[in-house]
Amino acid sequence: MRRPPNVFAGLSLDRAAHLRRDPVWLAARLADPGSWLIPFWRGRSLVRWKGERAGAVRLAVGETLEAAEVVAAGTVVLLGVEEERAHFALDLSQWDEAEARGRLGGAGELVDLKTVGSVLPGEEAALLAYVRGLLHWHSRHGFCGVCGAPTESRDGGHLRRCTGCGTDHFPRTDAAVIMLVTDGERCLLGHQAAWPERVYSTLAGFLEPGESLEEAVAREVWEEAGIRVADVAYHSSQPWPFPASIMLGFTARALTTDIERHDDELADARWFHRRELADRATRPIQLPSRHSIAYRLIKDWLAGEA
Repeated sequence: MRRPPNVFAGLSLDRAAHLRRDPVWLAARLADPGSWLIPFWRGRSLVRWKGERAGAVRLAVGETLEAAEVVAAGTVVLLGVEEERAHFALDLSQWDEAEARGRLGGAGELVDLKTVGSVLPGEEAALLAYVRGLLHWHSRHGFCGVCGAPTESRDGGHLRRCTGCGTDHFPRTDAAVIMLVTDGERCLLGHQAAWPERVYSTLAGFLEPGESLEEAVAREVWEEAGIRVADVAYHSSQPWPFPASIMLGFTARALTTDIERHDDELADARWFHRRELADRATRPIQLPSRHSIAYRLIKDWLAGEA
């Protein structure tokens, strides 16, 4: 069965990799009033509210910022093309908040994407996740990790080249596994001390060098809960630009059930029966955010789809 994409996935925009290396084309698109700018400021995206729903704000070049101002504003990255209209991410973080808001002309509200992901249309949530991931990478890679010299943005913002040793640096994404472990009619969920008191979620962790995804699932479950697992099966994936991850979702069957935490990653871990979680009104815990793949894993299991 083909599953619909998770929140922050499913972007249909043509990323136009073949056009990124054409400086003449890029300059023409940045001066074209038909091109869209997607503003970003210090981790926040620009949205416009329509009741309880939000929408990504796209600004035409010249609408609030002229082409020369766009280039001077900060990092500009080609996102891609849709119906011959170029889309650019525009980082305004070099300005303070008052100046950034003033230059945007009250076009919307700057918000943390994680807080509005579930109330954005799917395509727009994916677009803003793409923007956030790319611009966060630029903000952290102004200097070469090989020799320490400054780097320059190239290829429409999809590469940074060292001005000293010439090393090319590409946007990076950290792979993380996230898994729902089940034992018949029960699932294993954990609580981190930093979370609100009643929130429990699936277990997760980053892939280590020399490790397969299936091995990472088994290791993380053992380290966090002392449970051995088998039948590790892929479910789906989700871009997670907070700050730069791809969440690879799995299910796994528990071989043991006694919980013993081997590290301090979790403050608590418990087994929950299906009937405890099925009814929101009587549920003893709060599930993770609706826009997370963790929520999707749990809900699919409750629906018998895992």
